[in-house]
Amino acid sequence: MPVRIVRNDIAQMHADAIVNAANAQLSAGGGVCGALHAAAGPGLLQKCMSLHGCKTGQVKVTGGYNLHCKYVIHAVGPVWQGGSRGERELLASCYRQALAKAQELGCRSIAFPILSSGIYGYPKAEALQVAMEEIGAFLMAQDMQVDLVVYTRESVEIGSKLFADIRQYIDDHYVAAHPDVMRRPDPPHMMESVACMPAPCAALDLEEELLHLDESFSQAVLRLIGEKGMTNAQCYKKANLDRKHFSKIQNDVHYKPKKTTALALAVALELSLDETKALLQKAGLAISHSDVFDVIVEFFIRQEKYDIFVINEALFLHDQPMLGSVLL
Repeated sequence: MPVRIVRNDIAQMHADAIVNAANAQLSAGGGVCGALHAAAGPGLLQKCMSLHGCKTGQVKVTGGYNLHCKYVIHAVGPVWQGGSRGERELLASCYRQALAKAQELGCRSIAFPILSSGIYGYPKAEALQVAMEEIGAFLMAQDMQVDLVVYTRESVEIGSKLFADIRQYIDDHYVAAHPDVMRRPDPPHMMESVACMPAPCAALDLEEELLHLDESFSQAVLRLIGEKGMTNAQCYKKANLDRKHFSKIQNDVHYKPKKTTALALAVALELSLDETKALLQKAGLAISHSDVFDVIVEFFIRQEKYDIFVINEALFLHDQPMLGSVLL
């Protein structure tokens, strides 16, 4: 199953397990921790006090009480101290242990906040990267619905250089008739970076195009999976699609995808821009420079950066739909 970035109050999420950004004492603090304790009721705190705390980088489990979940997994993330005191490994351990515990408990869904990115001061871009890397690695081997829950869009932040490069690419390629494209002002430290783009992709071989002229979208996807030496599971997981969705693509020769699905598969298959355009054409779709979503995805494909989670972070920050089976 895919990972979704969800904008919501985590205390209102429905999942088998909800992860609490806990402190070492497992007491009711502020932020996510305070919100979960307030929604769960006093029983949660009473149980937590009987667990005698939790070490940084580790997790402990309680029931969900009045929350919409069976379990609360309390993860104690590190306090940011500059990055030289093992903070990254401790934070990664929180995600790995929480996911392993959820699997052990038979959970089919889990909701995370971005751990340590609040009062613990872990830089948001780096905290999000750790979350996505650990969740992504887990989902390549396991099936579970994972929601990364943010309360506001400002809770998410990708690296300033990458953000600036995307902005520059949009400025250079987006149709000028849309001056209101960007809703968020440029942070001062993001104003001077300029993207360095590789040369355009070479045109596809004409004979190759003619060979697959009558091929449907689903047939093309299955052919490309074989040509790339991938399994179907590897492809749909890299595309952030769930197994049922991919089964529809696989079993329906006339399947017509949404653009978010088609581009997700192009990214998973690591297609060039010309190859991506050819795949989209089989679904009656095209990349348009009058669509910010298209321009952002094109930016990553031109750069040969095929990490779908990073692409979705960028799309989320620009108020765009995301690739694969994801929600805003």
